[in-house]
Amino acid sequence: MSKVDVFRALHLRRAQGDPLVLPGPWDAASARVFAQAGFPALATPSAGVAASLGYADGATPADEMFAAVARITRAVDVPVSADVEGGYGLGPEELVERLLEAGAVGCNLEDSVDGVLRDPREQAEFLAEVRAAAGDRLFLNARVDTFVHGDKDPERVIERAALYVAAGADCVYPILAPADVLPLLRAGIQGPLNALARLDADGPSPAELGGLGATRITFGPGLQRRAAAALTDVANALVV
Repeated sequence: MSKVDVFRALHLRRAQGDPLVLPGPWDAASARVFAQAGFPALATPSAGVAASLGYADGATPADEMFAAVARITRAVDVPVSADVEGGYGLGPEELVERLLEAGAVGCNLEDSVDGVLRDPREQAEFLAEVRAAAGDRLFLNARVDTFVHGDKDPERVIERAALYVAAGADCVYPILAPADVLPLLRAGIQGPLNALARLDADGPSPAELGGLGATRITFGPGLQRRAAAALTDVANALVV
């Protein structure tokens, strides 16, 4: 079974409360830590990778992002999906080929540009073209930014999700969806549902998010930022 087949299978027939947890490595070293801890797959966060390369979120040049993803995939044996933001203006065929060359089994594609939501039908058309270029070689996670840059109406999220699933998306990611809205989204969205987990003590755990309807859990740049905070504490303790 190929890595993308393994990755796709990890999303299927999951019991409620047992979501697929995908830590987000920002470099080869962190990827090895997560793989050695026993996670069956990983999903890079664009913001975490950007920070590791010295860029602000959204400012990483495409070449550097794909090179970073390639270093991560070479470092581990488990499947790795890559957050490639809005696709860097690449055509669908070039985007697919660059992802495959980097060793990714899937990608995260967001539906906003510079803080503005794209027309959902235009985004659906783009996703359909990516799907056509990739065939079954990539797992497509379609990010929905309505809770970030839109009116936060769950019904608008469900409408966008339906278009994206019809276009060939394997999973839908309504980023920053409130936990109490997940049951409504689960009822209205076909296929796997990605939820963002926060690392603060008051936030729902991955298992709790799974119980609310999430199929898989990602962390955005949260893990990279937690590691940076820990390193800051170490560095401050060394100052004399």
